[in-house]
Amino acid sequence: MSIQQQGLPEQLQLWGRQLGFSQIGVAPVDLSDAEPGLLAWLAAGHHGSMDYMQRHGLLRARPAELVPGTLSVITARMDYLPASPVKTYAETVPGALTDSPSRSASHTQSLIQHELARLQQPAEAVISVYARGRDYHKVMRQRLRQLANTLQETVGPLGHRVFTDSAPVLEAELAVKSGLGWRGKHTLVLHRDAGSFFFLGEIFIDMALSATEPVSEHCGSCSACISACPTQAIVAPYQLDARRCISYLTIEHDGPIPVELRGLMGNRIYGCDDCQLVCPWNKFAQRSALPDFDERHGLGAAQLVHLMQWDEAAFLRMTEGSVIRRIGHVRWLRNLAIAIGNALRADPALPEPEQQALRSALQMWAGHGSEVVAESVVWALASALAT
Repeated sequence: MSIQQQGLPEQLQLWGRQLGFSQIGVAPVDLSDAEPGLLAWLAAGHHGSMDYMQRHGLLRARPAELVPGTLSVITARMDYLPASPVKTYAETVPGALTDSPSRSASHTQSLIQHELARLQQPAEAVISVYARGRDYHKVMRQRLRQLANTLQETVGPLGHRVFTDSAPVLEAELAVKSGLGWRGKHTLVLHRDAGSFFFLGEIFIDMALSATEPVSEHCGSCSACISACPTQAIVAPYQLDARRCISYLTIEHDGPIPVELRGLMGNRIYGCDDCQLVCPWNKFAQRSALPDFDERHGLGAAQLVHLMQWDEAAFLRMTEGSVIRRIGHVRWLRNLAIAIGNALRADPALPEPEQQALRSALQMWAGHGSEVVAESVVWALASALAT
């Protein structure tokens, strides 16, 4: 390493913190030890209808082929729990921990309790925490570019490309190789002081930097995430079948949702946080340093009946700048219809006025031009008759 590069790891951390990142690492480009697992996952069909994963194949594990000339990968993680005051959550959860000596820990614990409680309220619409604020792709990409530009100003001309869940990149593997955490049994990256509520991003550079040290694993014999998965999508420790994952079903999958999985989805309409909510390490999860991920439009307390009333214009308006917009209005209605069907068959049954409001919201879309929406509505209304 040249004299110019000797202080770069520490400098990258400092620049990263100034940009709102929680941690910066450096990964090597050799990910060959991940290739057998990737090929086995694809061969098992666990990628579902995400055909792009099959098309890209081993390119995901070969950074220097994806971006020729790449010699190192700068990795970054960014915490995304909303920075709303603790009392916002504590006041809604009886017995929430409001007197903890650690304000951050109290905030996190209250948020987790609040989210778990909402899963038991069938008329509420549960959206993954990460999706309630600004689109993380935009936030991360902009700040990764700023970090790359700052590095270039220091070291001179630098070939680089920025990624955040936007290319065939093994993000979790690069994060683990660079010491941003270890791979949990739910396949997400875990950090001892931050849990798993964070985004990942990368900068591929044509400059050789010494890799930061990986960390040891700390899941031990815990299997809380496996037990908590509503659809049993975690088919074995460190193995996820996306075809059963609610995040995949509600976001990536664009056809009808398999009937046998619908009842297991409950009131989750965009993503699923269950495996993270029960993970013991997430008691250490940190609030975001940025306001971008604070929730918008009350999505943390939304009701199914209200969201089902959004026409396409309202959907586009209310999801402007949000990652939710990516699924489109058809998938949005499909997901809501299934959640309403589950609410109508809930035990104990909802009060009759709530049931009627939900049925009326469904009937608004009974003649929708999309077969997927129309069929989901019919299924949901049939659920009401079955109770």
